[in-house]
Amino acid sequence: MALEPYRRLLRLPGVPVLLLVGLLARVPSTATGMALTLHVVESMKLGFGQAGLVTMASTVGMAVGSPLSGRLVDKHGLRPVLAVTTGAQAAFWACAWALPFPALVAAAALAGLLALPVFSVIRQCLAAMVPLEQRRMGFSLDSMIVELSYMTGPALAVAGVTTLGSGPTMAIIAGGMTAAGLGLIALNPPTRSAEELARPEARVPRRRWLTPGLVALLGTAAAATFVLTASELALVGTMKNAGETAWVGLAVAVWCVYSLVGGFVYGGLSRGFSPLVLIALMGLLTAPVGLAGADWRWLVLALLPAGLLCAPSLSSTVEAVSGRVPAGARGEAMGLHGTALLVGGALSAPVAGAIIDAHGPAWAFAVAGMVCVVMVAVAVPFWRGRAVSAASAVAEEPAAVSTR
Repeated sequence: MALEPYRRLLRLPGVPVLLLVGLLARVPSTATGMALTLHVVESMKLGFGQAGLVTMASTVGMAVGSPLSGRLVDKHGLRPVLAVTTGAQAAFWACAWALPFPALVAAAALAGLLALPVFSVIRQCLAAMVPLEQRRMGFSLDSMIVELSYMTGPALAVAGVTTLGSGPTMAIIAGGMTAAGLGLIALNPPTRSAEELARPEARVPRRRWLTPGLVALLGTAAAATFVLTASELALVGTMKNAGETAWVGLAVAVWCVYSLVGGFVYGGLSRGFSPLVLIALMGLLTAPVGLAGADWRWLVLALLPAGLLCAPSLSSTVEAVSGRVPAGARGEAMGLHGTALLVGGALSAPVAGAIIDAHGPAWAFAVAGMVCVVMVAVAVPFWRGRAVSAASAVAEEPAAVSTR
């Protein structure tokens, strides 16, 4: 595939810097869950149940806070939201290591609520900076960057806690969060394009753009992370049963490479595909993976078809969300998208864990894949609902004025 389309994308003013800052800013964010888990288990000498409670509190906070921060970005701009969330993250990670367990749970929930909205902000700004015809490539490249950050952040957290201890590791995360927030504040990327700023836009009520079609799309995004989280747990479970846990890191890395390749190819296609089609295919291709058996090498090979669809599936949902909402609500919509991804992963972990314990990892692959397909089937009747774009908001402004 020709590289010229990617070169054209990276020649757009501000885009290379935004993507680079997005990569560096996401690494400390992806390290947080692992750092909290290891702190509770290794430093506080508590169980994985208590560690799960802390991470659950953080996840619930992020799920609630993501659309709220997006709405505030839409209303007040990027810098005020980044200033508050950067300060909150710096404060939490600077003192989290010293908190007793009950206070840590409460503080983790508050820190999640005030999480640095780096994922949704980068996507919102990409939608503003990249022309419509290049957005699929932009979001695909962003999904590849997310994969790289998830390959890096948790591994660095493990290395930090095991070699330096949880206190210094959390101090490093505090510094990384502060640098990420300050970097985005200094960069101050636009959240709306010049054309969108120049074009008068009616304020579109949430009930107009938060349509059944958009809710269905968010449900399929949650289904995507449901199947991905379950697949990761099933992969680890299979390798643990075979006594091959030493190779888990390599297996997950190869799986991530599949996603990177798929995202790169998908971004360069002349036309995209419906996210419902991509996510349904990912579910169908995941369901039979467990038939590969207990040999982790065959299992990783069996993950290739579904793995190639990981980044394309997620980037297609971002592209669809950005195209179905007006520019003035894009931040909140991207926040809701982030919440959907969090919810899918959070629901998947206990379900997949219970299936692995009761019936084995192969059934976790099968059940997760079919849950994904069923969710897409439920979404299909709502998918073709009318989207509310910025242009339609402008067009309806005279009618709205005349009825007052």
